[in-house]
Amino acid sequence: MSLDAALHSRVQEWIQDDPDPVTRAALENLLEQAQAGSTVAGEEIADAFAADLQFGTAGLRGAMAPGPNRMNLAVVSRAARGLADHLREDLGLDQPRVVIGYDARYNSRDFAQRSAEIMTAAGCRVQLLERFGPTPLVAFAVRHLEADAGIVVTASHNPPADNGYKVYLGGRAAGPEGRGVQIVPPSDAQIAARIAAVGPVRDIPVAQAGVELLGEQLREDYLEAICALPDPQGPREVRIVHTAMHGVGTETALAALHRTGFTDVHPVAKQADPDPDFPTVAFPNPEEPGAIDLALELARTLEADVVIANDPDADRCAAAVLDPHRGNWRMLTGDELGVLLGEHLVRRHGYRGVLARSIVSSRWLGAVAESGGLEAAATLTGFKWITRAPGIVFGYEEAIGYCVLPEVVRDKDGLSAALVVAEMAAEAKAEGTTLIGRLDELAARHGLFSTSQLSIRVEDLSLIGQMMERLRAAPPATLLSSPVVMNQDLSQGSVETTGLPPTEGVLLRSEDDTRVVVRPSGTEPKLKCYLEVVTQIPADAPAARIGEIRARADERLETLKDELRLVLGAA
Repeated sequence: MSLDAALHSRVQEWIQDDPDPVTRAALENLLEQAQAGSTVAGEEIADAFAADLQFGTAGLRGAMAPGPNRMNLAVVSRAARGLADHLREDLGLDQPRVVIGYDARYNSRDFAQRSAEIMTAAGCRVQLLERFGPTPLVAFAVRHLEADAGIVVTASHNPPADNGYKVYLGGRAAGPEGRGVQIVPPSDAQIAARIAAVGPVRDIPVAQAGVELLGEQLREDYLEAICALPDPQGPREVRIVHTAMHGVGTETALAALHRTGFTDVHPVAKQADPDPDFPTVAFPNPEEPGAIDLALELARTLEADVVIANDPDADRCAAAVLDPHRGNWRMLTGDELGVLLGEHLVRRHGYRGVLARSIVSSRWLGAVAESGGLEAAATLTGFKWITRAPGIVFGYEEAIGYCVLPEVVRDKDGLSAALVVAEMAAEAKAEGTTLIGRLDELAARHGLFSTSQLSIRVEDLSLIGQMMERLRAAPPATLLSSPVVMNQDLSQGSVETTGLPPTEGVLLRSEDDTRVVVRPSGTEPKLKCYLEVVTQIPADAPAARIGEIRARADERLETLKDELRLVLGAA
């Protein structure tokens, strides 16, 4: 594949401006291959230069490789200077204070160091973590140190080839409800505009000194803050298996659990140490099939009570338990763990305030809030919205993200959530039940809210738009044979039903309270359908009967998936 003259010129300019000899050499090699006729090399170059990697409300995230549409030192350098210019010029801050952290992926340390040097040269007071650490540590630091911004170099649970750049605002750069929260519009667009205005990378000043290092005191302060949550008088007899999924969570998770009295903790040895290759998992996300197989194997061997899994940057938390209804171990869904955490915090810790969830998460939390005389809030997807709910005391999203201490970390935090999971499991065991038993109790009290998800991955992104158009043009008249009584185009917004600003998606609800939300993924080439069916449990139903009702609900969810595939033309 031959490159046209304009693209060839852009590639040559990039090579001349690239500060990283590794990516510079990689691009030179790709160019040679393309000129020699390699179609693969030509297509890679074309894609790498098809656009600039978009800076949005999640910051940056993409594959590590040369070119403007990839994560590399040149792209990161522009992002750092653009953010500094936003703080100094758009917001008018004098010597803005910035905290920078990073995970253990390839290049994370280098990206963080270069960002610190560039922002220091731009007039910022920069504090860089001495070593890699979990994402919640930086979210904590932004609030704890009253920093004006925070950066975490991480790709969270993305594949090994990826990296990312997450940005928080705080201090003088955000109002009280947004301090230590991920950026939202218009900040994302303003920062993106500043990045676009940055000239050649070789002209960006880089400080040779002046970067401050944040040492162990910050970690100690964070541990002290989250370890204050579990009730010191509560039971501690619980056997826990923990996996950090080859990420950075092991050290902090074990320290927190041990400090709070949970000492019967067994890490999965093959996944405990940071490893940017993630060798034992196909995809380093606890939700993915097979990701926690090693943890489940250890749990069976040790006859553990609960498995706690963090994703690689430890901002998410998952739990698995032995399900007596099924006779085997299974992962709790994000919605199941969300309602358990919310109910526990209200009942055991006396939380009073708003229980928040994303619009695609289960309405079960709302039922818990209502029964306890608390307010429930539904927000747009993502913790950048969830943690902005006024009066929030707990928030979650179905993608295993939980905020249990919003005044400490105003973002999802898999480590403080892990402490509450341990506390819940120990309490249930002391009372002769399990976390599944707790779910059964909540189902008997509020109804069984069963959820699942249909994800349709595409190679051609235009297919997502076509499916959404098909759904809007010919929506289903029924869901599981129940008439559809609500058909809401979320792109129009609606004060009457959600009170939310416009967002791409469609919400359907039937007469029997079955609910479907269909929306494009914000991070992957997928169309996602979030499904929920509600079943009332007879007051005197024994555990075996509840198990049967759960199984029937699961069957209904599978049938609903088939119906949606037909409606979307994805069957």
